Amino acid sequence: MFKKLEAQQKRYEELNELVSQPEVYNDFQRVQTLSQERAALETTVNKYKQYKNVSKSIEDTQAMIDHGLDQDMLAMARDELNELKTTQERIVEELRISLIPRDENEDKDAIVEIRAGTGGDEAALFAADLYRMYFRYAQTKNWPIEIIDSNQNESGGFKEVIFEVKGKGAYGHLNYERGVHRVQRVPVTEASGRVHTSTATVAVLPEVEDIDVQINQEDLRIDIFRSGGAGGQNVNKLSTAVRITHIPTGIVAVCQDERSQLRNKLKAMAVLRSRLYDIEQRKQQDEVTEERRSQIGSGERSEKIRTYNFPQDRLTDHRINLSLHGLPKIMDGDLDKLIDTLATEDQARRLQEAKL
Repeated sequence: MFKKLEAQQKRYEELNELVSQPEVYNDFQRVQTLSQERAALETTVNKYKQYKNVSKSIEDTQAMIDHGLDQDMLAMARDELNELKTTQERIVEELRISLIPRDENEDKDAIVEIRAGTGGDEAALFAADLYRMYFRYAQTKNWPIEIIDSNQNESGGFKEVIFEVKGKGAYGHLNYERGVHRVQRVPVTEASGRVHTSTATVAVLPEVEDIDVQINQEDLRIDIFRSGGAGGQNVNKLSTAVRITHIPTGIVAVCQDERSQLRNKLKAMAVLRSRLYDIEQRKQQDEVTEERRSQIGSGERSEKIRTYNFPQDRLTDHRINLSLHGLPKIMDGDLDKLIDTLATEDQARRLQEAKL
């Protein structure tokens, strides 16, 4: 670990020298690249300097104790030594965490796709409940949400809903939600009071910019059509809905939520970019098939990351064997404890993999 920290400090000092050189300073693109690299290292390097200062203070205090002090000074020195060692242990743990390879998409906005799985109308109602849960969670974080596309059924549930969550860290937090969610409860349409099991799938993609993924305009087919809906005001009499098909991959992105054709096109392109970026990333990791299956799944009851058991007022996340009670609060967006626990477990796993 300390070899890595020494290497990072050396690189940080090199970057400080580079950005001050005239030939570099006049090259805006290079300055920007080097400054971003320096900023990424700065927190860890400053923490490492703090570790060195505390370690030096421990050596000095220990030397004072070893060379003999009167009883009063000795007690004070030992107390100070204990405090310094506690501080040192805390800094070492923070340094270990800072060396974990960071997901470059962590701070980005997110595009979330929820689809009803097995269970008919009840699955669609559950998909709507999940959308509301994420909507309320985003509100607690002051993250605006905009629906990109939705397909409601007559029961008021969602066969599919795709929405955008804007806010620093939105993807990093919501990424833990990807997978198949299972619900066990008595549907409102069930007269006999029998518990049903239904599922919905959740996919979470980072929202990316044009520079993150290149799309050849000749590979796109763009169709304009009238928005559909449940009727009444939900149906647009003008052709403003946009469907974009990426011909090489067959990926289709649709947006019909906005009244403006241009806004719908921009949103559909954002979804398309994110899906293509997601596929490319997973190809690079040689895990595209397995990872996409773990995120989208087929909606079968056996492929689940989490179960919401309403009769027992219990949520179970099967990835970390965590059970929580208080489903009404959780479904109202109280997800902090759940997501924080998942993040902590993920952090521990990555620390182990990095052998830090």
